[in-house]
Amino acid sequence: MTMTGLRVALSVVFCGLLWPLALWAADTAETDGRVRGRASAPVTLIEYSDFTCGYCLKFFKDTWPRIQARYIETGKVRFLYRDYPRADQGPGVDAAMAARCAGEQGKYWAMHDRLFAEGGRLHNTVYFDHATTIGLNRAAFERCFKEGRYTKSIFEDRQEANRWGFHGTPGFILVRTNNEPTDKEPAVAIPGAFPFEMFAEEIDRLLAGAPQ
Repeated sequence: MTMTGLRVALSVVFCGLLWPLALWAADTAETDGRVRGRASAPVTLIEYSDFTCGYCLKFFKDTWPRIQARYIETGKVRFLYRDYPRADQGPGVDAAMAARCAGEQGKYWAMHDRLFAEGGRLHNTVYFDHATTIGLNRAAFERCFKEGRYTKSIFEDRQEANRWGFHGTPGFILVRTNNEPTDKEPAVAIPGAFPFEMFAEEIDRLLAGAPQ
């Protein structure tokens, strides 16, 4: 199926459903470091993901670098990361917690990228070793991690994804940054680790209609 066909089949379901919530969530991401790209970028891409998910890893390794180079670094797209642990406890939740606690010290993406680069090697020793490697205050990091300081927020992300209609990972939402979706231009849902070309088709379509 082309992305155009996917949009016709799925995106109309999401039109306007959660835009106020998405805006609030974007503001949260700005403050805790889970955002890449310029705030003024005309298009926003939101990912709902799990560090233990093989398809999420595939997106990170194969598709994300091309999106980053073509759209994020050029100021065309802002990228927001959301947690979607597929289980209620275990390494998916723990890895999300590790990234959030690193974000508390301004190193969210350094931890995020290392966790995905591990390719499934996720346990407490790894998190604490990464904390040292990326220059965190390890005692503060371990305290944050062991307290489960971000548990509520992590599962709020998952609930947000469910309301968009996602029940697995990864899931993506594409929207114009400063415009609410309408019947004519609904938010675009991308339910899976599709190839770069399919993301590019939708991003370019939105950019073509974005104010200059």
